[in-house]
Amino acid sequence: MKSIMPLQKREITSSRLILGCMGFGGGWNSDPITSEDILKAEKAIDAAQAIGITMFDHADIYTMGKAEKVFGEILNTRPSLRENMVIQSKCGIRFQDELGPQRYDFSKNHILSSVDAILGRLHTEYIDILLLHRPDPLIEPEVVAEAFEELKTSGKVRHFGVSNMSSAQIKLIEAYSSEQMIVNQLEMSLRRNDFVEQGILVNQKAGNSVNFADGIMEHSRLENIQLQAWSPLANGMYTGRKLDNLSEADLKTIELVEKMANEKNTTKEAIVLGWLMRHPASIQPVIGTTNPERISNCAEAVHQSEDMTREEWYSLFTSARGQKMP
Repeated sequence: MKSIMPLQKREITSSRLILGCMGFGGGWNSDPITSEDILKAEKAIDAAQAIGITMFDHADIYTMGKAEKVFGEILNTRPSLRENMVIQSKCGIRFQDELGPQRYDFSKNHILSSVDAILGRLHTEYIDILLLHRPDPLIEPEVVAEAFEELKTSGKVRHFGVSNMSSAQIKLIEAYSSEQMIVNQLEMSLRRNDFVEQGILVNQKAGNSVNFADGIMEHSRLENIQLQAWSPLANGMYTGRKLDNLSEADLKTIELVEKMANEKNTTKEAIVLGWLMRHPASIQPVIGTTNPERISNCAEAVHQSEDMTREEWYSLFTSARGQKMP
C-alpha cells in the first residue's frame, strides 16, 4: 500500500526516510572536530543520498553542537548539496551549567539565539523546519509565537514543529501562533509499539516518551502532522546488535524478522522499518546510524512497507508485544 506523507503533501520533501545526525562530530564533549569526523559524516551523507534520502535531522545539542558543525563544514566545501536537502534542527534543551541544572527553555531569546547559532554552525541561511525539543513545563505559548513569527519573517526558518509532545501540547502552541506545527517526532518502533493500540498503553518502556493514549495518532492524521519516529530500529535489537536482558518475546521477534528477511530476500532493517512505515499515518523513520552499510541496508524499507500484508504486519506486532490482541 502506497501512502503519501504530510510533508510530501505540503511539497516539502518526498524522502520517506530521514538520516539522523546525532552521531556526527565525535563524542559528547568539547574536543575539536577532526578531519576523520568530517570524513565519517560525509560518507554517511553520501550513503543516505544513494538510497534516496534527502532529509537530515539535527539538534543544537547533538555532540555539543559538533554534529551541526561537521555537517556545515561539508556544506561549506560542497555547497551544491544544500539545494537538494531538507534540513531540520531542534532547540530548547539546555545542559547543566553555571546558571542551573539541565532544563528546557522555550523563551523567545533562547529560541532566537539558538537558531542563529544553528545557522552559523551549518553554514546555511535558513533551515527548513525547526522543532521544539521536548516539552517545556514553563512554556508561554504567546512568547513562542512571537519567536516563530520573527524567524519566519526573517527567512531563517520556513516551517515549525515539535518533538515528544502530546496533541494537547500542540494545540496549546497553535492557539497562539499563526504557524501550524507540521511535525511531531516521537519514539516509535516495533519494540516501542504502544502507538498502535488506541487508548491502551502496551509497553511504556521510556519514561520520557509520550503517552499515546491521548489520541495523538488520530490528531496527527486529522491535522496533517508529519509523524517522525526516533529510534525506529529499536537500538538495533532486531537487526543484529547484541543486547542483554532480552525477553522471550524479543528473542522470538528477532527470529521472525530474520525469517521474513530471508524469505523476501531483503535486509532485517528493511523489514523493521517497513513494519513501521506500513502504518497508515505515513510515519517517517529517522535512522540514526553513521555506518554506510547499515544505511544502505535500509534501502528497501519503502518497498517492504508497500509489500507487507496485514497478516505479516500483525504477526510482527503480536510477536513483539508478547501476547495476543486484547
